[in-house]
Amino acid sequence: MKESVIAIIKIVPLGTASPSLSRYVAARLNVVKDAGDISYQITAMGTVIQRSLARILELVRKMHEVPFNMGALRVSTTVNTDDRRDKPTSIEHKVKAVS
Repeated sequence: MKESVIAIIKIVPLGTASPSLSRYVAARLNVVKDAGDISYQITAMGTVIQRSLARILELVRKMHEVPFNMGALRVSTTVNTDDRRDKPTSIEHKVKAVS
């Protein structure tokens, strides 16, 4: 079975000049969009992505750097993964399962 992990990623720059974080969210979302090989869904509290664990961790590292590149001096990143290996799953399937 092909490895497919679903993860939610929350990246929060701390000590920014404004309480609004939308420009940081948009910039790090560009990392996911530019990757091209990632299934993703943006939510109000984070970004859900699906791919292999290695690819997810690679993207998390790139996304974590975005706020620093925009001038942030501190960044808090949280990653939760669902690595299910007994049957195929998807972001859409998990949402439909509780709807």
